Amino acid sequence: MRASMLGLALLAVGGAGVAALLPAPAQAQADTRVVFPASASQGAMVIGKVPAGSVVQYAGRTLRVSGYGSVVFGIGRDEKGPLQLQVQRPDGGRDTVSIAVTARDWPTERVNGVPPKTVNPPPAIAERIKREQAQVTAARGRDDDRADFAKPFIWPVQGRISGRFGNARVYNGQPGAGHSGMDIAVPTGTPVKAPAAGVVTFAGPDLYLTGGTLLLDHGFGISSNFLHLSRIDVKVGDRVEQGQVIAAVGATGRATGPHLHWGMNWFDTRIDPLLVLDRSK
Repeated sequence: MRASMLGLALLAVGGAGVAALLPAPAQAQADTRVVFPASASQGAMVIGKVPAGSVVQYAGRTLRVSGYGSVVFGIGRDEKGPLQLQVQRPDGGRDTVSIAVTARDWPTERVNGVPPKTVNPPPAIAERIKREQAQVTAARGRDDDRADFAKPFIWPVQGRISGRFGNARVYNGQPGAGHSGMDIAVPTGTPVKAPAAGVVTFAGPDLYLTGGTLLLDHGFGISSNFLHLSRIDVKVGDRVEQGQVIAAVGATGRATGPHLHWGMNWFDTRIDPLLVLDRSK
């Protein structure tokens, strides 16, 4: 492996780290570094640097490479590692990059008082849920050539974290899947701001489980989803800028009170929004 040691701290740990991935075009032409962190946490969004024009493969997928050589991917909640990336340089040289995965603890969160039909839905409702989730999954499949993900993210609302990414969920005493995002407890009607720029790829006012649901694509397969909304202020195809009001907090769908569920994905891999925020400090 010929990866530069200069880049081992570039797991999105600050605006300066991100800026280092965005050299001027003339500089990018002469930049032959392969830069990835030595280790990354479960649920992390990983940004790396390769020579522009390289072909990078990871987990059976060919990663999009920006004109200045940036690549991004997500590490799943249950990923064990080590991760292996294959880099083919424009000059024909090859590199194998290995990234260790740091394990996390996943405490159990007990959520009581949710409508029983959202925990054990009857067949007709289960079919509806399946159709709706298929639409959301399709929206997450985009691979736009936009690097909105590379800039520091901001909080979409300010409030108490009432549910954390990855924690095991028990609904009305029945075990469920790990929590897919971060819950922020704020009153109904609180404006939701775009944490980063992007394009709206899905907007549904009344999904059975997630209520008002909005997806914002940040490019290269990175997207944000906002659930349980009381109002949606944008439509599919809209380009929004960071800080723009896009919706309002609610308690629609499977919710016991008003809060914003903010989830993030790299295609179908769920990642932790709190880690994405931490890299902006």
